[in-house]
Amino acid sequence: MKKSCVYCGRIHDTKFDCGKKPKRFKKANDKNKFRWSRKWREKALQIKERDKYLCQLALRENPPRYVYTNLEAHHIIPIEEDWDLRLDDDNLITLSEEYHEKAERGEIPRELLLKIARENNDR
Repeated sequence: MKKSCVYCGRIHDTKFDCGKKPKRFKKANDKNKFRWSRKWREKALQIKERDKYLCQLALRENPPRYVYTNLEAHHIIPIEEDWDLRLDDDNLITLSEEYHEKAERGEIPRELLLKIARENNDR
């Protein structure tokens, strides 16, 4: 079937590639697919609820800060290192964007984050 091409303006078969249509370079891998999955969204919400919608590191500062905006669920042991822990409650913690970036860079010890996550699960 021939149609007017929205990319080049000419009329050609719909299956014909005129070369003007932008290419979609989607690097599909398990990690990216997982981050958009329903399971992950539900688990991230569950972890935030468990942690009372508060950044767990800001809460433990002296004096404590109650940061409840820009919260993210953080994988303490990254998915790349251990895929099996991706939905494990003991491996997930609620952090503010600021602390999440620090944790990703390794500026916050994993042992501390794991300890906090375990304490939160025991409640």
